[in-house]
Amino acid sequence: MTTTRITRSKLRLAVALALLPAALLVNSAAAAQSESAPPTDANVVRTDAGVLRGATSGGARVFNGVPYAAPPVGGLRWKAPQPVKPWQGEREAVKLSSACPQSANPEVPDGSTDEDCLYLNITTPAAQATHPRAIVVWIPGGGFFSGAGNSYGAAKLATRGDVVVVTMNYRLGIFGFFGYPGLAGSGTYGIQDQQAALRWVQRNARAFGGDPRNVTVAGESAGGMSVCAQLTSPTATGLFSKAVMQSGSCAFNWADNSQYPGQAADSPWVSQSTVQNNGKEWAAASKKDLGCKPGQAVLSCLRAANPAVLVDSTLNFTQVAYGGTAVLPLSPAKAMKAGLFHRVPVLSGNNHDEASAWMAAFNGGKITDADYPRLVTDMVGAADAKKVLREYPLAKYESAKAAWTVVTTDRIWSCTQIANDQQAARKVPVYAYEFADKHSPITQPGNGAAHAVELPYLFSLGGYDFPMTDGQQRLSEQMLDYWTAFARTGNPNGPDRPQWAPASKHAITGLSLAPAEQGGIKKVALQTEHHCDFWAGLSS
Repeated sequence: MTTTRITRSKLRLAVALALLPAALLVNSAAAAQSESAPPTDANVVRTDAGVLRGATSGGARVFNGVPYAAPPVGGLRWKAPQPVKPWQGEREAVKLSSACPQSANPEVPDGSTDEDCLYLNITTPAAQATHPRAIVVWIPGGGFFSGAGNSYGAAKLATRGDVVVVTMNYRLGIFGFFGYPGLAGSGTYGIQDQQAALRWVQRNARAFGGDPRNVTVAGESAGGMSVCAQLTSPTATGLFSKAVMQSGSCAFNWADNSQYPGQAADSPWVSQSTVQNNGKEWAAASKKDLGCKPGQAVLSCLRAANPAVLVDSTLNFTQVAYGGTAVLPLSPAKAMKAGLFHRVPVLSGNNHDEASAWMAAFNGGKITDADYPRLVTDMVGAADAKKVLREYPLAKYESAKAAWTVVTTDRIWSCTQIANDQQAARKVPVYAYEFADKHSPITQPGNGAAHAVELPYLFSLGGYDFPMTDGQQRLSEQMLDYWTAFARTGNPNGPDRPQWAPASKHAITGLSLAPAEQGGIKKVALQTEHHCDFWAGLSS
């Protein structure tokens, strides 16, 4: 099989690394809900499927566990999302739904096997709107195999920015990206779920005071990659008017042995024929575990299989299919490069030390001076290794681990994002950034501005607001203002924060986002800082 595999012994490591900051999440959402004010009539809204009753807490109204598609169970497993069955009377919308099926991980400690998971959470300012508000629809990350919209409390984003925020769950892993010959939509069910959520927003935005003509789709990591996929999807036409991609893009890919030792070069995108062949091979090898009966049709057996058994194989299906489908007729990477994307303003960026979260995969993070040239050679080959070692000499860095972090951050994360920014900037305004706070409240010691550590500056995580210094709190406020001004107008600028100029298609310059004690917010030449011309030349 050509799909990148991670062995069962590496599963726990992969999850821990991909969701490292989530290990600090506090499961206090239920406690936060108990503090909500008693419901009032303002907490009752009518959607196209029925009446919802939410709750007001502080300055925000929250509607949790709102279904946007029918439960994808039984015969609906591995089918396009179907309409919600309307209900009678008021439906309580206070409790969070189950996360979509996934193995145990720091964000969902007990894992989940509940396929009835296609739900949204909507947060609005409690104050009555004088005009329809802009809407931010958040797609969570998690490597396409874990995560949940439930983890992202959006009260501060909604209230400070005067926007409606919608967070979603979507099918993950084998449930969202499985393929089989003849199976319509193979490898795209999670992407289709995201579009179903966006269509729900179009139909119901006004009930929550939102403007369906002013929707920003946003996400981080696999969520950012999902946003970029939606940018290139013909079936997403008209569903949003702006896009935010945090630490994830269409151009994202990795070289041999660069994220994990022994992992082959690949990307999040795979042809539909490949994912179908992989599914056929996996199903043939798994019939016994799945309890298939002699002569039983394969898909019938698979749709009847216990979800707990399927979850065990979820890492075999973490790539999004393209080709053979209207959802993604082309690889998103190729579509962006060819200029085949929706013409909407883009806000896009990375974290300064993105790859530090993956260092533990390399001998537990104990990387010696002798290891460094070997790691580089394993990544690019002997001939190109000499060029990389000249561009990133070990003597320039405080340790071999620091050097390897910079090399892999630049190659895997920063320069792929910047390549996408350049492609988009030929047609639309692009606001590029780099999150650079090396002491985020959820970073691990020594990891700096690692993958995902910007999230508490925008959201409450797991119902918890992490303590921040005065400088970090000010940075959080400025980021909230940038993000929500962009959502409202397509331009992040406004009072009390440095000017953010759109990037040029020739040289990507943006803002470095750090608290005052680390230099504050300032202009940075991202393309130069991350040696992106070097990497472009090396791959040509």
